[in-house]
Parts: sequence; C-alpha cells; structure tokens
Amino acid sequence: MSLQEGIMSALKDAMKAKDQTALTALRAVKSAILLAQTESGAKEELTEDQELKILQKQVKQRKDSAAIYLAQGREDLAAPELAEADIISKFLPVALSDEDVEKVVVNIINQVGAQGMKDMGKVMGLVSKELAGQADGKTISNIVKAKLS
Repeated sequence: MSLQEGIMSALKDAMKAKDQTALTALRAVKSAILLAQTESGAKEELTEDQELKILQKQVKQRKDSAAIYLAQGREDLAAPELAEADIISKFLPVALSDEDVEKVVVNIINQVGAQGMKDMGKVMGLVSKELAGQADGKTISNIVKAKLS
C-alpha cells in the first residue's frame, strides 16, 4: 500500500471515529501531497522520497509551532500541535538514534576525507541523502558540526 493510500485509509478511520485532531492532521498532509503533485505540472505520482519530505515538513511545522506556543506559555495551543505531529509521525520510518546517526556521519566523513568545517556542506548532503526520513536535518547538522570541529 502506498503512502497516499495509507493516509486515505487513516483519514476514513478518523472520520468514522470522529477524531478531529487526526482529521485535521491527515487533511493537511493530503492537501500538501496534492499541492506537490499539481506543482510539478502533470498528474504524475510523487516518489517515496518526495512524500517523506512532505511528511517531515508537516511534522517539523507542528513541532516548531508547539515550541513557540510553549515559549509563550500557551500549553492549550501547543497540545493539539504536538498531537497532530504524533499522528503524522506514524507514517514516517522509525527515526534512528543519535548513536546510529553518528555512525553514519563518521563513516561518510571517512569516505569523503572531510578535514574541517569547509567540508560540512559535502558531508551534510551525503548524510541527508543516506538518512532520508530517518533523522531530521537539525540532528544531522549538530552531529556533523561536532565531528568536523
């Protein structure tokens, strides 16, 4: 079953269960996917990588919003954002631990022969490509900075 079919199935289940939080999150994901399909011109299917990037962006937006709400003392607004992020996260591959990400980073640094911060862009590109959907960019960036500095 493709990601879109899985989201549609979950959307139907949320409608039957009258789960408003899940409905809001899944409708936003469906909308983002449809928008991405129509952006490319023809009605072509998105690749799995493109779908994962859309989901990651949706989760990141909600977590960022929740962080802003929490910083302003608005737990009532942060809770739904975090709940929606959890619902969307269920469609992403299991995230790697920091130790696993660090192993991949060290491996790529050794392959490329990176010598310092000047090589960060090269390393980031390769690590991000290899760990697509399994780790967020901020985590990867922090680990690469630590290893190259």
